[in-house]
Parts: sequence; structure tokens; C-alpha cells
Amino acid sequence: MTRNRLRLAIVGAGPAGIYAADILLKAERNFDVSIDLFDQLPAPYGLVRYGVAPDHPRIKGIITALREVLDRGDIRIFGNVRFGTDITLDDLKKHYNAVIFATGAVRDASLNIPGAQLDGSYGAAEFVSWYDGHPDYPRDWPLDAKQVAVIGNGNVALDVSRILAKHADDLLPTEIPQNVYDVLKDSPVTDVHVFGRRGPTSVKFTPLELRELGELRDVDMIVYDEDFDYDDAARAAVSGNKQVFVIDKVLQQWRQRSVGEASRRLHLHFFAKPLEIVDDGNGHVGAIRWERTAPDGEGGVVGTGEIRELPVQAVYRAVGYFGSPLPGIPFDKKFGVIPNHEGQVLTRDKETGDARQMYGVYATGWIKRGPVGLIGHTKSDAMETIKHVINDLGNWWRPESPSEESVIDLLESRGIAWTDLDGWHRLDEHEQALGSAEGRARIKVVPRDDMVEISRGEA
Repeated sequence: MTRNRLRLAIVGAGPAGIYAADILLKAERNFDVSIDLFDQLPAPYGLVRYGVAPDHPRIKGIITALREVLDRGDIRIFGNVRFGTDITLDDLKKHYNAVIFATGAVRDASLNIPGAQLDGSYGAAEFVSWYDGHPDYPRDWPLDAKQVAVIGNGNVALDVSRILAKHADDLLPTEIPQNVYDVLKDSPVTDVHVFGRRGPTSVKFTPLELRELGELRDVDMIVYDEDFDYDDAARAAVSGNKQVFVIDKVLQQWRQRSVGEASRRLHLHFFAKPLEIVDDGNGHVGAIRWERTAPDGEGGVVGTGEIRELPVQAVYRAVGYFGSPLPGIPFDKKFGVIPNHEGQVLTRDKETGDARQMYGVYATGWIKRGPVGLIGHTKSDAMETIKHVINDLGNWWRPESPSEESVIDLLESRGIAWTDLDGWHRLDEHEQALGSAEGRARIKVVPRDDMVEISRGEA
């Protein structure tokens, strides 16, 4: 008896896509599996490569686990292939039984306050993509501000603040691209101010991220005594939550530090709700205006009516990531996700308006649930989605040309310079060689054309 065979396309070769492929291959099933990963970037690993600060090698270590999955050889990769242009949903239906979208969330969430669009007001996601050497972002960045504000109290806000405050030479042991080092080296920054509307016991960053700030060379950590007049809810959070306890301990230690000797300062402002990014009169950031908040007794905050203003020349908005729509795929504009039920993509019936399953189409990762949670959540996400892929066998697409060779023929007929796993290995070795020559672990290749040429052995 001939076994069923699932030809599965996964769009997105970051952790969400790779975990989904791995989980399916290891799952109990009564059919064979052939999986192709597609990514618009020439290299895999998504936000682990292009969204994690270069001085976070421990998080970058996730790549080791992802590499082990890919290096088994039972998953193909097609890099430098853009969904919607190079390959479409109709193409996938011709060559696969189903598709999982694992495209993540890479845009900045909007911050709806006056002045957010002034010159000198930047989305944190764009800055992260720049310092991580994303090939689709400019090589340069306007680091010309002495006083900088960062809005947000999550890990991305701390990453951005740390990179801005850290001396460029201290990043040299990392995989920081050369062009990024050159710009950071000339930064005139003296003060970085981080603003969060809640108190110290309600932050979204982790103890590890916070500790790293205190280890920066020649950077004073500035906290303000007025932010530590805890109410009962805050004290309960410190005593009842280990993570909050550690964060509070770190901050309390910083309150006791002597400051004033360092050439740079990193300020943490709590109970500070940004109201406006103030125009300097020439269409550029001149200050940030905020309202002092206070505990509401239940773990939240309320406005006090006290308005403050601080001169700054740049603002970085680190208030979250947001998903991007995909051609032919339903999209929730409010939440920035693909509408779905446990990973099964939902569409609206044109006549009744009722939600119904879009057979053969699935989602996992941040494009499925929004940009929250850590790698562990991504794995559980993928397990939930894969369960439905397996159970939906009766509703899989029936492709006209399901052979593995047919996809290669399609891409070649369109002149797509796609990259594969061997190509990633070539690029990986090239970057490590560049780093070795400078006594560093790696120096990233940034231009897309260079990445493609190296990967395809054409350099």
C-alpha cells in the first residue's frame, strides 16, 4: 500500500519555521514528509541573526541548536526567495500539500503621541536591524545626538540603550559589522534616558538583561530615589515573584553606587508616561515631554498631572514589534497577525462574514500569536500548529507537480538567485574567516548581493 506523502512549504527560516519542521519530522504520523523552507534573506535563523544584539552570544547560541536541525539534511532551504514576488501562493498550491507561515514580526509597533514622526525619532526595530547588519537596511545611521531617549521597558529597549551607551571598542569581540562599529565609534552620546510608564516592579525586561547594563565599562547607571517608594502591591510583587525580586535587588544595589566618574550615563526613569516628542522648531527632536504617574494600588498606574520635559536630540521607540501582511493571506491589521485558530489560518466568508478555515494554510510563531514570549513559546506554538497539519490530511491541497525538482525548475526559470544550506555554510565560513583575521569570532557580510555571491560560490 502506498503511503501518503506531505510536501510542506514553510515560509520563514527563523526559529519558528525550523522548530515547526523539526517537530513534524519527529512526530508520530502515517505519512512521509518532505519539507522546504523559504526565506527572503540569503541566510537562515531570522531574528536570532538579525534581532539579537551582537553582544548577546548566549542567546546567539540558539543558532547552534537550529544548525543541528538543518544539518541533518532532511530539510531543504531556499534563501533569497521573496514570498509574493519570487514565489506566490498559487505556486505553492501547485507544488505542495500545505504551507506554514512563520514570518515573524519585524516592523515597529506604532507609538501614537505627537512628534513621533519628527526627524530624530526612530523605531527600535529599524535600529536593531541596522546594528545587526540586516541586508535590507542602510549601511549608515545618524548617531549625532548627545542626549537620547528610549521609550519602553522591555528587553529591546534595554538592548537599544546598551548599544547606544556602550563604547564601540567593547563591541569588537562580537560579530558587529564593520560599518556599525565605525558609526558607533564616532557617536557623541553622553546620556541615554530610558522611560517606562510603570514602576520598577512592573518592567518587562529580564534580570539578565538588566544586570548586563550594570557591567558596561565607563557608564554610570542612574536611578532615581523617587521611583522606589513602593506601595503594597509593589512590595507583594517583590516578595512573591523571584524575577521581580532579582530585578529589585539589582536596582537597589545601583541606588547605592557612587556615580559621576564615567563619561557616559544611562538613566532609568520609571513612572514616566511619554506624552509628546517636542519639535525643536526645525522639524527635529528637541525634547521629550512626559507625565509623572503613580501606583494605583492594584499593580497599575494613574496619571498625576505633573508634566516634565527633558532636552534630547533623538528618541528611540521600543514599544514592540508588529507583523506584516502577506499577499493573498488574511491579516489582522489591529493586532498584526494572521487570523487563526491554533495555527489553522482563518478567512472571512464574503457572503456571511463568518470565519472559516483556509485549508492548507497555517501559521506559527509571532505572526500567529503576536510578538510576545521567548523561544520556549515558539516551540509550543509549533507543536500546536503541527498537530493540526497532521490531523487535516483530508483537507491538504492536491498539487499538480509535487516533485522536489519542480520547485528548483520554477525558481531557475524565473532567474531567482536562491541560496541553499551549502551556501549558508560557505557564507558562515567566510564570515568566520573575516573575523579570525581581526581576532574576532565573526564579521558579518552585510550587502545582500555579496551574501548571495558568496553563498552561491560566485564571489
